[in-house]
Amino acid sequence: MTRLALLRHGHTPWNRAGRIQGRTDIPLDDAARTDLGAKCLPPGWQDATVVASPLSRALDTAALVAGRAAQPIPALIEMDWGQWEGQHGADLRADPNAGFRDIEHWGWHYRPPDGESPDDVRARLLPWLATLQGDTVAVCHIGIMRVLMAMASGWNFDGPAPFRIKRNRLFVLHVTGQDLRAEPQPVPLEDRD
Repeated sequence: MTRLALLRHGHTPWNRAGRIQGRTDIPLDDAARTDLGAKCLPPGWQDATVVASPLSRALDTAALVAGRAAQPIPALIEMDWGQWEGQHGADLRADPNAGFRDIEHWGWHYRPPDGESPDDVRARLLPWLATLQGDTVAVCHIGIMRVLMAMASGWNFDGPAPFRIKRNRLFVLHVTGQDLRAEPQPVPLEDRD
């Protein structure tokens, strides 16, 4: 069994503006850099392997919190939001012709126009999960975390998720092959001395 700790990247200007942020490489904002610079990995995780999405917001979050560069992992890149990339979710929700659905009503196979479904994301994550050896911290995106947490909890993207993904917390999964089990509570990052 391997422990995998998931950490969501810090805020970007698009996050704060409510824009859908998939693969566009939007950097962390200054407030996020300051906040993350005051945090570090909690006890038991300082010596873990640190990996991240290849997008700068994840790589920079990893470097700030872990104090070292993360290995970029292409499979951890954010879900592809297709034609909805960069748009405001509130605007899409208000447009009856957009076909927009909140992710809690997607199921595994719904996808944004020209984007990825949760099942597509799962398919690209499974080979990477099989390579894990030893404790690993993965700094990534909410779309990636939702898929992995769904796999661990049995949630099928239909109705409210049984978890709430917040920043500055490690969401710890125990990985045995393709079987994932989530620890009941996330582990907060520590304040740096």
